[in-house]
Amino acid sequence: MQLSTLDIIKILPHRYPFLLVDKIVEFETGKRIVGIKNVTINEPFFQGHFPDHPIMPGVLILEAMAQVGGVYAILAKEVCENLVPYFVGIDKAKFRKPVLPGDVLHLNLELLMVKRGIYHFNGKATVDGKVVAQAELKATFADK
Repeated sequence: MQLSTLDIIKILPHRYPFLLVDKIVEFETGKRIVGIKNVTINEPFFQGHFPDHPIMPGVLILEAMAQVGGVYAILAKEVCENLVPYFVGIDKAKFRKPVLPGDVLHLNLELLMVKRGIYHFNGKATVDGKVVAQAELKATFADK
């Protein structure tokens, strides 16, 4: 299954500048999901985050992974309209390499388990096949 930006906007409550997923390129129920974020120099965070040496803030890489996890949870659960995904936890976060304008982030999340309505993921963000960030992420749902 693949989703475009317009499809993602229908699923996630995020909007510019906080929608950090451009498309979903893989989805396997019970297993994994892969999203893409095209990083451009036009991103608003580059104006203030090391403007002479622009790098994507690590916390936004994690947020992008969490948004992909939210898409997974919505697609897997077929959630009704009155619920939204919430990022509820992060463990073992590591940042390996800087993400620069022009990079294409591949956001790979593997479902570890679903326990008491909380989705547990192992996430890796890669650029050109090299890991730039990784973390264990948790997401759940809340009423709007």
